[in-house]
Parts: sequence; structure tokens; C-alpha cells
Amino acid sequence: MSNTLNSESDPGQPMVYEIRIKGHLDRQWTDWFEGLTITLEDNGETLLTGPVVDQAELYGLLRKVRDVAIPLLSVVCVKPGQAEASDGKQEMNAPFQSEFGGNA
Repeated sequence: MSNTLNSESDPGQPMVYEIRIKGHLDRQWTDWFEGLTITLEDNGETLLTGPVVDQAELYGLLRKVRDVAIPLLSVVCVKPGQAEASDGKQEMNAPFQSEFGGNA
């Protein structure tokens, strides 16, 4: 397993992640998962999508998923622009603000 980042990605830019969980989250969770787009999928799953500045922030998001006590299905790093919603999905957006201060 390689520890190097994809040469196509800009090291100064946050990576975009898709975190898939079982079940639907209500709109009240938008603030809890600040900065992520919450997409309710037709199959009953929720997709959390957004930029993550580093591994510490990713682990923080995964702790939040654990705290909600909804099963984690997958975590995928995607290319920016690849993570777009399609028809039949409901989205809830929150402005992105890093836990480490400032907007990213």
C-alpha cells in the first residue's frame, strides 16, 4: 500500500470524501455535519459529501458518524466534481468550515 497522494491532486487543496451510512438523517443533522452535503438516497442510505482538509478532520467526521449510532457503510475519496448528486436524491447543504479555524 502506498502512502503517496495522487499526483493529479493539489496538495494545498482538501480532498473530497463520500461517507455512506445506513438510514436517512433528518435536516437537524446539517449543523452537526457542518460543511458536508447530506444526500438522502432512494435506497434508504445517506451520503455525506464534502471537502476534508486532513486525516484528523476525517477521523473527526467518522467519530460523529459513530456518535449518531448509524452503521457506516463506506468511505471513499473522490475526485472533485465526481461527487455530484443525481435525480431522485434530496440534498441538504451546510457551509463548509473547518474545525481547525477558518473556511476551507
